[in-house]
Amino acid sequence: MDAITPFLLFNGNAGEALDFYVKALDGKLLMKSTFGEAPVPSTDDMKDKIMHGSMQAGKLAIMVSDCPPDKAANNGNNVQLSLNFSDTESLDKTFKALSDGATIIMGLQDTFWGARFGMLIDKFGINWMFNHDYKKEEVK
Repeated sequence: MDAITPFLLFNGNAGEALDFYVKALDGKLLMKSTFGEAPVPSTDDMKDKIMHGSMQAGKLAIMVSDCPPDKAANNGNNVQLSLNFSDTESLDKTFKALSDGATIIMGLQDTFWGARFGMLIDKFGINWMFNHDYKKEEVK
């Protein structure tokens, strides 16, 4: 398993927050993609909102996203811990272990962005994301 990455959720201003953190933390922008750029349906009001953004400052990495209209970022659910794995076996094992008593938000699945990904809220109310980015030769 690689380092835990904070994943911050916003109500429409993730792009502004990401730019702020890049500047304030003397970091670099790694990615900023909108819901409109993704190959999934989105409403007109979400097309320019951030689906996935990331930055890095030294060893610190932060990811951000805007919440869809049917969800809201509130104090307590606006930070998720993203576990990044170098292999699917470790990802599957850890997801299964943290699933004990959890609410599964998104079961592990292969995604359009080339990763195996899942989300859950553990029995203590902590939001977790699980990710393994496939190498080109691994893509399913």
